[in-house]
Amino acid sequence: MASGADLFVVCKECGAEVSPYITECPYCGHRVRRRAPKLPRESSPARARLGALKRTAPRQARARAPVARRGLRIALPGVAAESHPYASLAVVGASLVLWVAWQAGAVGFGQLIVAGPLHGQWWRLLTNLFVYGAGLTAYVYAFTVLVAVFVFGWLLERRHGGVVVLAVFLGAGVAGAVATLGVYPHDGVATGANAAALALLVAWAIPDALAARAGNYYEGDLLAVAALGLALLAMPFARPEASWVAGVVGALLGLVMGVGLARMGTDAV
Repeated sequence: MASGADLFVVCKECGAEVSPYITECPYCGHRVRRRAPKLPRESSPARARLGALKRTAPRQARARAPVARRGLRIALPGVAAESHPYASLAVVGASLVLWVAWQAGAVGFGQLIVAGPLHGQWWRLLTNLFVYGAGLTAYVYAFTVLVAVFVFGWLLERRHGGVVVLAVFLGAGVAGAVATLGVYPHDGVATGANAAALALLVAWAIPDALAARAGNYYEGDLLAVAALGLALLAMPFARPEASWVAGVVGALLGLVMGVGLARMGTDAV
């Protein structure tokens, strides 16, 4: 984000004020822009300002370093310096723990999934997000969903923190299971976190999609993200327990949450 017209730009990864005539931050290596603008002539005032900026930038970077270590927002609103994906790891870890418990016979599969009326067992709306069936296609389903949850959960966690990731994951997952029972009240089946994975994916991709629409710079590969999203939406064709209703609801909630988070970031500028 520019903070002084043509004097400098702020690296959104480390928060250092760097020259507007470079493509990568010299302090952290983060990509600042895709193409460097044309350099002014040696005698121009902009060239003199560039030399002064080079002399002051190291002090500014050191001054901002303690803020980055504390995990406060820097450079862009909503982008946290702390990049440890604690919430995303917790979600994936819970899935692995429940899978091991099921294989060990500690819990019954039917006690964890959504399969028809709940009969008062409301916890299944939550636990179904962490369990997957057995067999090759079930393992492919679990692998695809958990990779998507971890990757896009981590990316979203960098921007907004772990609380937002957990809220999107659990909110979209439970809403997807409820919607499945609403459409199929007697035989609705939902297992796995395809709805939550789609919500995380869409919520993270919305700012990049808005930037692409406006012709601005964005980091993500939207074509690859769209391909993975379509693969998650198509999972019910391979695994019927991957509810298509839950997937659609998860994608829609991710859209709503992504737009809301993007607007919050814009308002904070």
